[in-house]
Amino acid sequence: MVPLGTPLDGLPKKQGKVRDVYDLGDRLLLVASDRISAFDWVLPTPIPDKGRVLSSLSEYWFERLGVPNHLISANVDDFPIALDDAARKALRGRAMLVRKAKVVPFECVVRGYLSGSGWKEYRKSGAVCGVRLPSGLVESDRIDPIFTPATKAETGHDENVSFDYMADALGGDVAATLRGRSLAVYEKAAGEARGKGLILADTKFEWGFDEPSGELLLIDEVLTPDSSRYWSLEAYEPGGPQPSFDKQYVRDWIEATGWDKSSPPPALPDDVVARTRSKYVEAYELITGRPFPWR
Repeated sequence: MVPLGTPLDGLPKKQGKVRDVYDLGDRLLLVASDRISAFDWVLPTPIPDKGRVLSSLSEYWFERLGVPNHLISANVDDFPIALDDAARKALRGRAMLVRKAKVVPFECVVRGYLSGSGWKEYRKSGAVCGVRLPSGLVESDRIDPIFTPATKAETGHDENVSFDYMADALGGDVAATLRGRSLAVYEKAAGEARGKGLILADTKFEWGFDEPSGELLLIDEVLTPDSSRYWSLEAYEPGGPQPSFDKQYVRDWIEATGWDKSSPPPALPDDVVARTRSKYVEAYELITGRPFPWR
């Protein structure tokens, strides 16, 4: 397990909340750790196998979507760096060798159901990111899929913005292409998820332009429980929040502790860790239709 870091020394590295990104010159190595964040803090307790779920699900979707993407290989034997046995074991299943890309500075969010920040916006204004929706909708209602971009925040929360705001920043043609491709990928993934008994309520995509060809690529992670809201189709009942396959247990436990969200967060108890891990693994097994291989 790679709980809070990754075992590669001597390579240029950027560390995000969950991923460690190693610069290999003309390519990158993305390594998903078992770190988990909540309320803009990285928690001190890892979730075993979480990083393997994220990387393996991303690999699964990259291979199925038929969309140009940055994945070169998730096989450690293909990584162009020397690895000892310990490093190979640590990276197996949680690392991806990818093409470099100039990252689009917006999260490309698609919503097919009214939940989260979208539900909050709708209650206030009847619209989400400037997209007017029918009146009388309730929380978790199904809607015609809408594209609702957000700025990418270095710290704190991403901020929802209108399509026009994004178009002003990127140009109308680029923004329209991002919207069209994001909606198309969502529709394809939502249809497949529904066939597995899951609702893909919403998701965020990241896109980038390949260096040096300029080809638009789907990048980062894709359609994982960290980037997407999955619900059980069988248990779905609009009119309130739905149980989801993500870090819900972590958020609920932290909220109940009375933590002030401004000082270092508390460690997670074993039962919350175990229940959270089980939801990530369940998501993997439901989506892929195969048993999780690192039990």
